[in-house]
Amino acid sequence: MLLGRLQTLLHELYALDVAYGVDDFLITDAVFARTLDAGGRDVDEKLLIAESDGEAEVALYLESGLLERLAERDPLTSLDGDNLADFWAALEGVSHFTYYAWNAQREKTVTLFELELQAEVDKFVTTGMLLKRQSGREPHALHGWLFDRPRLDEDLKGAERERYVRANRYAGKYCRRLTTALPRGAGDEALQRELRRFYRLSQSSKLAHIDAD
Repeated sequence: MLLGRLQTLLHELYALDVAYGVDDFLITDAVFARTLDAGGRDVDEKLLIAESDGEAEVALYLESGLLERLAERDPLTSLDGDNLADFWAALEGVSHFTYYAWNAQREKTVTLFELELQAEVDKFVTTGMLLKRQSGREPHALHGWLFDRPRLDEDLKGAERERYVRANRYAGKYCRRLTTALPRGAGDEALQRELRRFYRLSQSSKLAHIDAD
């Protein structure tokens, strides 16, 4: 399935060893998702986590129509304006799941802000590499698409909205540094080292690394 291939892409990009496959935690029933997340926003993607006594119950909800559209237009084969938004939604869910699972295996806690920050970086890097691989052209406008004109859900309010704005701002600043290396692709050793080091930093170290520029 596409989600498993996206998870493999992230595993290879960041040299990760995650024991859990995202497909095993996928739910597509909107009613069931609302039951698990009572009072939460109705969105196409959300990672649902319930932690108690050192244990966690996890599910990744993705809207069924979104997955059907991606099955018809595989973004790993052809990524364009027609499937880009769906691709980003699916990738964000896989990113959230992978980052949470990787840290959980190491008994490290993560914040919602960290999940959003890493997902924005993942979207920028993977989209850039896919577009370059598929078209042979450098995606010069990509940074602007993701970071200059972010479209936030109108239902986002208060601290939750601020978290998304802040994650977008920090990710945009970090990804600006990557624009010169990104066209060289995932095989570039310097880019690999930077991305893999950043992935493993704590939240405070990530922000200090970004602000050091």
